[in-house]
Amino acid sequence: MALGIFKNNKKSKSTITHKKDFQDTQTQWIKCNFCNALMYYKEVLSQNSVCPKCNYHFRISVTDRIKLIFDEGNITELDRNLSPIDPLNFVDKKSYKQRIEEYAKKTDGRESAAISIESSIDGIPVQAVIFDFDFMGGSLASVEGEKIVRAINRAIEKKQGLIICSSSGGARMQESTYSLMQMAKTSAALDKLSNAKLPYISILTDPTMGGVSASFAFLGDIIIAEPGATIGFAGARVIKQTIGEDLPKGFQTAEFLLEHGLIDMVVHRKDLKKTLRDLLEMLTNENKNLRDSKKAKQS
Repeated sequence: MALGIFKNNKKSKSTITHKKDFQDTQTQWIKCNFCNALMYYKEVLSQNSVCPKCNYHFRISVTDRIKLIFDEGNITELDRNLSPIDPLNFVDKKSYKQRIEEYAKKTDGRESAAISIESSIDGIPVQAVIFDFDFMGGSLASVEGEKIVRAINRAIEKKQGLIICSSSGGARMQESTYSLMQMAKTSAALDKLSNAKLPYISILTDPTMGGVSASFAFLGDIIIAEPGATIGFAGARVIKQTIGEDLPKGFQTAEFLLEHGLIDMVVHRKDLKKTLRDLLEMLTNENKNLRDSKKAKQS
């Protein structure tokens, strides 16, 4: 049973190439959202969009995130042919179809908030799904759920690890129950990955909320978060109004969740690729394969 509704276009595979995401802006200065320091924007970009004064992690584009983590020249996008349809004929201020078309123009023609890729990290092959917050707030709907399931199936078939990098406001209201069903669909598929004894590493970035945090984002064998990321289900204001009490300081931040045992580690952006490589070596057979390869070269 297909828990979602979407259509397949002709093109299913393409190679990711990195284009320059940051252009000279009218104002070439950036103000840190945390420490209020005013910095030349190139100084911030040279630090992977991290404030050199206080280590505040600015949000980055999905293209830059892919470039940060995966081996350049070995990144292939898969399942780009999937695109949503409008089963409910949903209309608010605009129709759902209009919104999809508008966001596709803003995101290099993609009609989904999830980018599914096959790549490697320092030579270790991996399947990955990266969410793009610029596409409808990274919301989870039928296409996004299907991309995750297909990535899981490829990981099982090729005996590779899976990485999902979440940046989402939650389930997409325009697909109603279809989007909520993706929570169960992706969770069930991840159980198959676990039974195959293959690792799933979940990366939580700012923000990871709603149905995404309530499903696959928190089902990782290892759960990593970026410093300062906002992570939770409902917004802090909604929770406060519901329970009628003040919330703890730093509530719903990565550091708060780490302190209370809900995630495994908080990793600085500059250390993320090395951390992922080390984890994949430990959790897969790639460490043995790499050692055998080195021995063969030395002999």
